[in-house]
Amino acid sequence: MLAGGDYRFRWSRQFFGPVPWWLTVPALLLLWCGYTAVFRVLKANRFAASVVQVETGQAVIDTGPYRFVRHPLYSGALFIWLCSPLALGSYVVVPVSFLILPILAFRLLNEESVLRRELPSYAEYCQRTRYRLIPFDW
Repeated sequence: MLAGGDYRFRWSRQFFGPVPWWLTVPALLLLWCGYTAVFRVLKANRFAASVVQVETGQAVIDTGPYRFVRHPLYSGALFIWLCSPLALGSYVVVPVSFLILPILAFRLLNEESVLRRELPSYAEYCQRTRYRLIPFDW
């Protein structure tokens, strides 16, 4: 909604100028990468859901995008969330988009706690796949 308001009332253009194409095009490409990652996760893990819980018959998935990070769905969502403002031509929304970081980190750490407690072999998976969200970083 804020990006729509920015477009309608031209806040970014008025205060900062238009978002140049050389920022918009990479943002669109990264946005596409984020959506691709989300779709690959949903294809690889039929247990992916919005509710953090362990279901009957659930097993640790360590193939596809789960080879690189333990929470690739959140990685894709992070790309989508952080690249959308520039893809939509809004400088105003950029700082707001970073508000997702602590929320995502809290949810991710909570999910890991549940999975370590309730999903057999998740602790071993964590040892094999070191990074939670961003390869070679965290």
